[in-house]
Amino acid sequence: MTRVLQAGRKGPASGETRSCVVFLHGYGANGADLLGLADPLAEHLPDTMFVAPDAPEDCAGSPMGFQWFPIPWIDGSSEEEAMQGMARAVEDLNAFLDALMVDEDLLPEQVALFGFSQGSMMSLHVAPRREDEVAGVVAFSGRLVSPELLADEVVSRPPVLLVHGDQDEVVPPESLPAAAEALQGAGWKEVYAHVMKGTGHGIDPEGLGVALAFLRDKCGF
Repeated sequence: MTRVLQAGRKGPASGETRSCVVFLHGYGANGADLLGLADPLAEHLPDTMFVAPDAPEDCAGSPMGFQWFPIPWIDGSSEEEAMQGMARAVEDLNAFLDALMVDEDLLPEQVALFGFSQGSMMSLHVAPRREDEVAGVVAFSGRLVSPELLADEVVSRPPVLLVHGDQDEVVPPESLPAAAEALQGAGWKEVYAHVMKGTGHGIDPEGLGVALAFLRDKCGF
């Protein structure tokens, strides 16, 4: 049985929803952590609604935050527990996206996933396995989980933007080219990448600007 994800949201500045960005936060954070990005983006995406669900599990490593799945080297969980946790979170997120599209009368091509860190891992895992292709995926400071399975499990290939800080001390910057290579190897035609110079595990203004351009030019928002 899937768990219902609680989500914050910011309606479109124009009052008419024609597209939707779903923010997926990182380990130990919550939806509100990324929803603040809606303000600078909304100026340029007036018909876009922004939604930011909390991950389904309380986070052992951050009592005030949430996690999509356990991380063994942080919380002492096993690899099996981590993979089981991710599989369950994938079901939760898919159910959330399905309900969102029905409730807001949105088509898949009107919805983009925007992840950070563990949220990027979820985005890059979920979007390619959804039957109906979403508008695109923005993945900041994350990595592609189980890249060896992608080619056999891919169902749709939405445009993907990978963004990573070259000083990231949490998720190695090498995760970006590794993900790009796996995506291209699985048949992706649209994989874009941007390296944030001098940036650690975070989102800098330049990177956000690149994400905005991607949402407008490649996702049609």
